[in-house]
Amino acid sequence: MQVNTNAMNAMSTWMNNSANNVANVNTPSYQATQTTLSEDANSVVARSSKTDSSTDLTTEFTDQITLEAGFEANTKPIQTEDEMIGTLLDMKA
Repeated sequence: MQVNTNAMNAMSTWMNNSANNVANVNTPSYQATQTTLSEDANSVVARSSKTDSSTDLTTEFTDQITLEAGFEANTKPIQTEDEMIGTLLDMKA
């Protein structure tokens, strides 16, 4: 479950960077931030770096849709564990 939480934190960082890129799309001389996810031991890490280019809205919106789906997928195991613990506690009481 910790891996899911780490992944959700990393995706949240990526989503924040993407939202910032979109918000600054019309800002002169703005350099977009590129974020990549990588696996480090038993966790997922977001690595961010400035690019030499401006914001590409097509890429940003596509990434946001993908991140939303990934975030939702990582919540399912946490919800399942919560339901299992609730059922176990109901059985014990």
